[in-house]
Amino acid sequence: MNAGFLAHWLTTTAALGVTVWILPGVRVDSLAALAVSALVLGFVNAIVRPLLVVLTLPFTVLTLGLFYFIVNGIAFGLAAFLVPGFSVASFFTAVLGAFVVGAISWFIGIFRSRRDKTTGRSAVVDVHRHRDGRWGS
Repeated sequence: MNAGFLAHWLTTTAALGVTVWILPGVRVDSLAALAVSALVLGFVNAIVRPLLVVLTLPFTVLTLGLFYFIVNGIAFGLAAFLVPGFSVASFFTAVLGAFVVGAISWFIGIFRSRRDKTTGRSAVVDVHRHRDGRWGS
């Protein structure tokens, strides 16, 4: 299994678990349902949400981006509909749950990216010209 996929799935699982703990309208029956819910939520966000974003682009532009919260709520509600043991009380709770999961995932991602910076890995390659005219690092 890809380490990046596993890290993303664990981040989503943790964020969803915290969301269940914070929001009274979001419920998960077991740890297995939580793990499957995070997997399905990732699948819905990867496959269905981009289609919804394209289809609802005029509304998103007219509302200056606020309709994107509705799209995220639809995706969150769809994941809850697809997974037995994962439920959302209302559409507003789905929108709020999607926001909380996104915020917590972002927060966890900050610490993951800081850890990568301290290990010395960098996405930027420093290339400069040597005195004899060759290029190199």
